[in-house]
Amino acid sequence: MRILVVEDEHKIANSLKRGLEQEGWAVDVVYDGVKGYDLAATEDYDVIILDLLLPEMDGLTVCQKLRNEKIQTPILILTAKGQLEDKVEGLNVGADDYLVKPFAFEELLARVRALIRRPKQTINNILQYDDLILNTLTYEVKRAQKLIKLSKKEFSLLEYLLRHPETVLTKEQIINHVWNYDADILPNTVEVYIGYLRKKIDRPFKHKKNLIQTIRGFGYKIEAKKKN
Repeated sequence: MRILVVEDEHKIANSLKRGLEQEGWAVDVVYDGVKGYDLAATEDYDVIILDLLLPEMDGLTVCQKLRNEKIQTPILILTAKGQLEDKVEGLNVGADDYLVKPFAFEELLARVRALIRRPKQTINNILQYDDLILNTLTYEVKRAQKLIKLSKKEFSLLEYLLRHPETVLTKEQIINHVWNYDADILPNTVEVYIGYLRKKIDRPFKHKKNLIQTIRGFGYKIEAKKKN
């Protein structure tokens, strides 16, 4: 999953980036409202964490402009302004949630997870396709009840595939959701990580259907397919 943090306090922004990346998410950080709006309007994010008191363009304006342009990415407002009227104003312009500083990172993490789940109408933290199960809270992955160890990036890639079962995802879509905006991605990076997943998800289960499919010229998808 890919998150945008728009926060002018560098210490808070960089701390959020470190903490969210430890959860396995790709995180982009900008420090003013104009840059935040530009990225949010042109890139594909799963959640935006947005401060209100920003230079260049305030957070309420950023949020309102995004909603006016029909961009429905979930927005979590993060601010020191904790009065009821501030919260109401933020929610009225289109924010999905509101968290007041100072805050516990664990609470922010829970709110981000809730926002990620909401658009997909996921009722729990378990993603499953066929006999492959991924737990977004415990980071456990199992197939045929066998525990599979994945790196953080492998986990993020598999989670993105499982959130779009039987849907072809292009390399560009995968890069946009699994890697940071400024990450140094080589042309074959996605292929390499798809290969890593195949070695752990498909190859050890010789009598099971292959789940990770290559659609030549288009991209990749999760779909059960009998082995040749």
